[in-house]
Amino acid sequence: MHISAKADYAVRAAIQLASSSEFPVTSESIATAQDIPAKFLEAILSQLRQSGLVKSRRGAHGGYWLSRPADEISVADVIRAVEGPMALVRGERPELVAYHGSAEPLMQVWVAVRAALRAVLGNVTLADIATGKVPTHITQLTSDPDAWVAPWFD
Repeated sequence: MHISAKADYAVRAAIQLASSSEFPVTSESIATAQDIPAKFLEAILSQLRQSGLVKSRRGAHGGYWLSRPADEISVADVIRAVEGPMALVRGERPELVAYHGSAEPLMQVWVAVRAALRAVLGNVTLADIATGKVPTHITQLTSDPDAWVAPWFD
């Protein structure tokens, strides 16, 4: 899976909102805290607002805040808000892509990839990350030394 800068910035901005004790939070303070380009962040925050994950207020005391508690917003929710579905094959849902002959089982592989993404990204909330309490099943995945090594560098 390729995690774009946009998705990474969106998740980091949402975590910053989740970890803030003061509301609303200005885009400038998010950009500074997370080292995100300000113009790019504005577009991302707009998408998060349009998706219903973030609310905003203009003016001298304006800014952004999460629309619901951080423990009710998953990383997957944020990524979908700015990128759309996480696991598409040639722009289609994996179960709708048809293969023939020896490639026929490939559909199962793509559906399994989607299930694995959901198992991780759909089960980690902004609160988990903001509080540093990543779920055990995630830390177990990262405890395998091979998880930290890119296979093409072996």
